[in-house]
Amino acid sequence: MAYDIDMIKKVYQHLPERIAAARKLLGRPLTFTEKILYSHLTDSLPKAAFKRGADYVDFQPDRVGMQDATAQMALLQFMQAGRSKVAVPSTVHCDHLIQADIGAKADLETAINKNKEVYDFLASVSNKYGIGFWKPGAGIIHQVILENYAFPGGMMIGTDSHTPNAGGLGMIAIGVGGADACDVMAGLPWELKFPQLIGVKLTGKLSGWTSAKDVILKVAGILTVKGGTDRIVEYFGPGAESISCTGKGTICNMGAEIGATTSIFTYDSKMSDYLKSTGRADLASLADGVAEHLKGDKEAYETPEKYFDQVIEIDLNTLEPHVNGPYTPDLAWPISKFAQAVKDNGWPKELEVGLIGSCTNSSYEDISRAASLAKFAVEHGLKTKSEYTVTPGSEQVRYTVDRDGYLQWFEKLGGVVLANACGPCIGQWARHTKDPDKKNSILTSFNRNFAKRNDGNANTHAFVSSPELVTALAIAGDLTFNPLTDTLTNDKGEKVKLPEPTGIELPGKGFDVKDRGYQEPAKDGSKVQVLVSPDSQRLQLLDPFSAWEGIDLKGLRLLIKAKGKCTTDHISMAGPWLKYRGHLDNISNNMLIGAMNSFNGKTDSVKNELTGEYGSVPAVQRAYKAAHIGTVVVGDENYGEGSSREHAAMEPRFLGVRVILVKSFARIHETNLKKQGMLAVTFADKNDYDKIREDDTIDVLGLTTFAPGVQLTMVLNHKDGTRDNIKLNQSYNENQIEWFKAGGALNIIRSQVKA
Repeated sequence: MAYDIDMIKKVYQHLPERIAAARKLLGRPLTFTEKILYSHLTDSLPKAAFKRGADYVDFQPDRVGMQDATAQMALLQFMQAGRSKVAVPSTVHCDHLIQADIGAKADLETAINKNKEVYDFLASVSNKYGIGFWKPGAGIIHQVILENYAFPGGMMIGTDSHTPNAGGLGMIAIGVGGADACDVMAGLPWELKFPQLIGVKLTGKLSGWTSAKDVILKVAGILTVKGGTDRIVEYFGPGAESISCTGKGTICNMGAEIGATTSIFTYDSKMSDYLKSTGRADLASLADGVAEHLKGDKEAYETPEKYFDQVIEIDLNTLEPHVNGPYTPDLAWPISKFAQAVKDNGWPKELEVGLIGSCTNSSYEDISRAASLAKFAVEHGLKTKSEYTVTPGSEQVRYTVDRDGYLQWFEKLGGVVLANACGPCIGQWARHTKDPDKKNSILTSFNRNFAKRNDGNANTHAFVSSPELVTALAIAGDLTFNPLTDTLTNDKGEKVKLPEPTGIELPGKGFDVKDRGYQEPAKDGSKVQVLVSPDSQRLQLLDPFSAWEGIDLKGLRLLIKAKGKCTTDHISMAGPWLKYRGHLDNISNNMLIGAMNSFNGKTDSVKNELTGEYGSVPAVQRAYKAAHIGTVVVGDENYGEGSSREHAAMEPRFLGVRVILVKSFARIHETNLKKQGMLAVTFADKNDYDKIREDDTIDVLGLTTFAPGVQLTMVLNHKDGTRDNIKLNQSYNENQIEWFKAGGALNIIRSQVKA
């Protein structure tokens, strides 16, 4: 379980010389982000690193983190790589497969019984290959990483889009697909397009109802869900230094919602205090010793417009509490304007459920601030009018806040404490509703709120806010309630105004826990057997994807032309489908069932050109596959935003889709498609999206001379005998073209390890 202090010492040992070399070659001061990136390059300083956003460069991360839903596929791929042990420290965290229903104890017992074969597989494969295993109930990956493994100046990748949570401890932490994790665990370099930088200067200090969550809700409103694509967001300034370490983690965590590669804060005393409080005083001492290298150069912050590609300034003194939504995390509303927005838009004002916690907001500080409101409400004759749930982020946090008396106030208020798991945030929620067809509203302290994400119900209007605001509005049961100005009526008919929330950053008696839920891997895993039943409906060993045929693709059919937002939740839903995350064939039956067909305005209804009839997307695609006909999926802007789940790339690959053509991609999804040997391209002219017809026969030309920066051509052969030639842009580099030709990056890894 212990963090690798010797590895961290080596990272810090090399920091000064690598930073000095980068500063000398660039001839200018460096931001903190640049210092970490340059210190983790596998090559000295490639030219691509000097032009942000220009090209891919190779990095060597310090560790890998995987959550149970994505770890299944990542480790099934790693098993094909031919290695006996992972090359870098790696961990698996069982947090996604626990469904929230009754309460923590019962839900955890149900999950352990229901998911036994998956947990047994993950435990055994971790034991065999030297991977630390965190059992179900131990906590959510990002909170556990922050408490145990994250360190200032380090670099990690994780198979979850909210991996950037570790940026709260000054770490470059990036969400990736399982194939990327497989590369790093196999000891190979990991490539990333060298990002541009967004600087967010924070001044002032948070107070009253305003919390760290409101910083990222404000930033999301400014940048939108794609404003951070291929960019890293670095927070700095006196306001940044005043925010707690876990508050910083909240901000970095939800940076995934603006499409950012990652987000990060520079090292400061708040981080040092957190390291000491979580039993890592030796690491705090090491970091303090190299503190000058764990922040950007002074000049970079004095004139940030010279060193960042974009600069945003936020005054924390005047920042209002926010509520974002519905249906998208970048629709930002200051609390002073939210009630009117609810009325103007006709959103259901009755709040049916308030949910706090999750990987984004379940720290000791978050829980104590929300509990201060719960305590006041109970003592003044108030209870929640909405259903109310609390999801602790880890067993360490849960045990400590229970010891310190906070959990009792949520229960007395009428709330239910759920298991230390993702639960409702990812759709693992047995929602209690009498009428699923009724339009309704829920409010969470989670991170994203796409349609159907939390409960699978398109009628649910999901909003995102801080735990404090969620608690207040759940007590009121009304979205138009503003706790800063409005009053409530208690059980005696008295008018009561909620006080400003108060909390404690770190427990005065320190953190404590009886059972962390950690399993150390075997020192020699050669005799450990990985448990996968050949008859399993939840786990399936993988076969390599076939290589490219060496010719242009001709005679393809259109599978779907998706209209509007098409996230990874639309492409590969979570919720009840999570149980198939280790079985590629079975989970492929959810492929694109949430995407809207532009030709009929329906979801999961596309035309089968072999029969002329409409059917489910996966069923129609399986018919094309059986007939040996390749297909094309067409999408809109920011296609694949959201989760890092590579199933959204593997499913179309497995079912025979050959081309994904969109107006623009979200970063992780585009990389995932390339890793699986897919052809991921964009319209050179976005208006050409309108030229694609439902019954086209499609050719893709130029693959025999596939080269970086060279456009491809798509021929649309229309049923009326006419034809359109359109140009396609592609961002493949030489290595990625080899992935395409080989049928996937894993095929190349396998051949290299065997060699």
